[in-house]
Amino acid sequence: MMKKLLLLVGLIVPFFGMAQVAYTLQGQLANLSQQPVYLLSFFGERNTLIDSTVTDPAGIFSFSLPATLAPGLYRVSWGKEQFVDLVFNREEIRFRTDAVHPSDSLVILESTENKFYHDFLDADRVNQIKLELLQPVADYYPDRDPFYFNAVANYENIQHRQLASLDSLKRTYPDSYAVKILTLFSSPFLPASLSPDVRLAYLKQHFFDQVDFNDTALLRSNAWPNKAISYLALYSNNRLTQKQLETEFIQAVTVMLGAAGTNPDLFKFLLDYLVSGFDKFHFEEVITYLAENFQDPYACEDQDKKSALQKKLDTFKKIAIGQTAPDFEIPDTRGRPLKLSGINSEYTLLLFWSSECGHCTEMLPKAKALYEAQKPKRYEVLAISIDTSRTGWMQVVNDEKLNWINASELKGFNGKSVDLYNIYATPTMFLLDRNKKILAKPISYRELEEALREQGLL
Repeated sequence: MMKKLLLLVGLIVPFFGMAQVAYTLQGQLANLSQQPVYLLSFFGERNTLIDSTVTDPAGIFSFSLPATLAPGLYRVSWGKEQFVDLVFNREEIRFRTDAVHPSDSLVILESTENKFYHDFLDADRVNQIKLELLQPVADYYPDRDPFYFNAVANYENIQHRQLASLDSLKRTYPDSYAVKILTLFSSPFLPASLSPDVRLAYLKQHFFDQVDFNDTALLRSNAWPNKAISYLALYSNNRLTQKQLETEFIQAVTVMLGAAGTNPDLFKFLLDYLVSGFDKFHFEEVITYLAENFQDPYACEDQDKKSALQKKLDTFKKIAIGQTAPDFEIPDTRGRPLKLSGINSEYTLLLFWSSECGHCTEMLPKAKALYEAQKPKRYEVLAISIDTSRTGWMQVVNDEKLNWINASELKGFNGKSVDLYNIYATPTMFLLDRNKKILAKPISYRELEEALREQGLL
């Protein structure tokens, strides 16, 4: 009996020992003595704090990483724009760098994945500079000159060497998380013989050829946002008008989301990322297109159970140009309830702002000057503060003598009106006609002037 018990203990102890295994991430940050350091995880571009510590007098610190921590990209940060991104895939990590210039002085002391990952990124940065310099030569230099042939050969050899290096890493480290990132990061091979227009068309068509859309592991990094931005950049051109740009971006998102449609998790991530990004830069037609043509694959018809993404998409459809602005009730400066539909004016400017928003407080006096210059008065302004402090709100109203309709729920971004209009940044404006139909959604003072002028209000 005793032998069996000892045997059982002998089996259990190693099991629990294995379960308690942890890995160490240790760093040394020169010029950062006894200062806080933070460990953050990634989900796309969003970072979440995991742990924090303080460097010793020599700038040394360490984090304990549990064996249960999912492989992914993690960020060690010690200040704004001061960080090092590292791959964790169940191995010890040691590095050193200068806290002031981390990217230029990074040395990986331990961690196979991080050594080849950062070496590859360093080599790629140099290669991209070379390719950018050689590309105009391949495009425009006389093609019978010996220099041309050398440049073209070099242009293609750089790409061949980089692809060969990545293939070697895939064979040597088939289970590497870093290789997953680098594979997604890579671009198609481009023959030097392609003209600029053909090259661009080729990239648009083949950008996702080698991408595994069924692998969601890379959502634990910023790799997919970077890939999406790189693809959108192919459609961007500073010679295009905003409307032309939106037409181009609609093509891009259609291709991207169509390719990602095989994986609902990745599709949802990209849809949310694109909606948020285009909303931030007020690409109205792209947002409306996304809202009308795509939906959260996990959306539920039950309104109470709909995802935040699907509710956002549904709201964008309701506040598109040409739609009737959603009605709501909100307290004015005296606490009296007023309704948007109750404003009897030929036009209404709905203006969301905050006393803590520098762009807002800079724009308000200019918007007020336009408002007061009306002869006769044809449009009213409903200025909704998204402040949570009545003091801050009223101080701006009184100091600037804002004599239009002022209102606030004093709930910040949690107010009903804010939710109805998908307000994620300020200032945000909606110009409405007498029937409260949305005519324009200006995002700056200049665009406000243009919108008012188009309606003959200036």
